[in-house]
Amino acid sequence: MFKAVSWMALVAGLLAPSMALADTLDGANTAWMITATALVLFMTLPGLSLFYGGLVRSKNVLSILMQCFAICCISSLFWLLIGYSLAFSEGNAFIGGLSNVMLANVLEDTTSGGIPESVFVMFQMTFAIITPALIIGAFAERTRFSAVVMFTILWLLCVYAPITHWVWAEGGWLFEMGLLDFAGGTVVHITAGVAALVAALVIGPRRGFPTQAMPPHNMTMTVTGAGMLWVGWFGFNAGSALAADGNAGMAMLVTHISAATASLAWMTLEWIKYGKPSVLGIVTGMVAGLGTITPASGYVGPGGAMVIGLIAGAVCFYMTLLVTRRLKIDDSLDVFPVHGVGGILGTFLAGIFASTGLGIFSGQGLAEGETIGSQLLVQLTGIGSTLVYTAVVTYILFKLVDRVIGLRVSPEVETQGLDIVLHNESGYDY
Repeated sequence: MFKAVSWMALVAGLLAPSMALADTLDGANTAWMITATALVLFMTLPGLSLFYGGLVRSKNVLSILMQCFAICCISSLFWLLIGYSLAFSEGNAFIGGLSNVMLANVLEDTTSGGIPESVFVMFQMTFAIITPALIIGAFAERTRFSAVVMFTILWLLCVYAPITHWVWAEGGWLFEMGLLDFAGGTVVHITAGVAALVAALVIGPRRGFPTQAMPPHNMTMTVTGAGMLWVGWFGFNAGSALAADGNAGMAMLVTHISAATASLAWMTLEWIKYGKPSVLGIVTGMVAGLGTITPASGYVGPGGAMVIGLIAGAVCFYMTLLVTRRLKIDDSLDVFPVHGVGGILGTFLAGIFASTGLGIFSGQGLAEGETIGSQLLVQLTGIGSTLVYTAVVTYILFKLVDRVIGLRVSPEVETQGLDIVLHNESGYDY
């Protein structure tokens, strides 16, 4: 069954330090991976911060920026302390061991696949930063900052690290099964999207939702952040090739094609439905296209990317309407309809468009003897297990945080705004 060779070789080397020490450093691969790492961090700081910050009301803009910044710091330290070890150290099928606690055995000259392990640690750290940061869009404008801090720590260690081990670590049960997830359809987007849906249901809607209009306070800020996300996503997907090679180049190309196609698909549907295309619509479509191509980016060609982007733009558009308008769930910044649904779609479609039998739609292709049906069964197993585990554990963690320190601010604080009450600052001095 097909596995991403670069991931397999690298992780195998990292789990065998004596062999890794003997590897020869590849300067080109290392330079690209350092660049890709910076691009992925750029997605959160400042990309996601500005994208989310512009979407909330002006009285809560600093709370979003603060949460993104704090999550970056928190995730970095706990990735160092134990997160990396739980995700990538040799353990069992479900969780890594403790051999790399405090990055023990990660040495300056430890390399695998031509890159230093320290670069791999940092690259994966940026993924661990942006994933919990995505979730805050679901409970924006109504959650205690202390609750965000506590939840981030628990969720990173109890949800993100184990699923990362399942999917990307040699010995992880989904890795061994042959799940196609090149850059995080399950690990990042399904986990963040499902956790966001659970958050919206547990914490409840903002005061006034859905009858009171709560438009974005600064679309200029949002579009600026969206552009940064698009550029940073090349590090996210192309960087997951872990080498400066043709696989990285194709991943970059298909990422761009999917984003462009999904943007236009979302814009067109909105234009037809409401009579006017919106800036918010085209940038949200872009994010849907990026999230959906992510798991498939290393396995499909440009034709497949165009189809995936078209499906992403259409399906995520209607899912947003379903969640917020029909079901009246206040997933404030559409995290589940865009990231969760996009991750599910992309992970499923990776099993279809990776087939060598699809001509111009194919990328690397499935292994000899594999069929679309057998691969789709693996993809569905990965989707279902990630979804259920994330939903159950996230629900437990939110209930625990609520019991210990409380999740939600008081109605008075929510009315006044989180910026001035929780942080004693204002985003704008009029």
